[in-house]
Amino acid sequence: METLHLIVGLGNPGAEYAKTRHNAGFLLVEKLAGQWKANWSSERKFNARIARGESGGKKVLLCEPQTFMNLSGEAVGSLMKFYQVPLPNFLVMVDDADLPLGEIRLRPGGGGSGGHHGLDSVAQHLGSRGFARLRIGIGRKDSAREIVNHVLGKFDADENGLLEKVLARAVGQVDCWLNAGLQKAMSQFNGAISPTNEEK
Repeated sequence: METLHLIVGLGNPGAEYAKTRHNAGFLLVEKLAGQWKANWSSERKFNARIARGESGGKKVLLCEPQTFMNLSGEAVGSLMKFYQVPLPNFLVMVDDADLPLGEIRLRPGGGGSGGHHGLDSVAQHLGSRGFARLRIGIGRKDSAREIVNHVLGKFDADENGLLEKVLARAVGQVDCWLNAGLQKAMSQFNGAISPTNEEK
């Protein structure tokens, strides 16, 4: 069986959650599918939406778990086992309320989840935290009580322009990760994106 790369965007399924901040992982994986002209299909045995793409000759499986965020690891674990994907070929993409909107951060495996239940579920089902994760900043409100409403809320109209720049930068970072490796992708793309200046 050919070695695949598995790229998973985390989020919640259903129209009510579409384009919410917590679904930033879904938004990014959908951008990647569009970039690679990969078509989505529902795979019931994995409880996931799957799209097959290619970048620089690398075969890539894109995934949106349909299990709801806190059970994301069920779909991921099944896919990793079925396709025998080695951990270095796996990338998970998630929202991060501790990073401001406009910032992305790719990190190697081994770190904690930062309280992100989707990441916790993936780590639990894989029996390891040794996988790369790309965090997409969504910021947070001043009050801790408002965090749930914030992450489950949709991006504001004045945030959408910056969000599109973030997603474009993140697509470039994923391509770099696939074709040039983790370290280069981190050094070249990690950081904040200016909301006013065009990306070079």
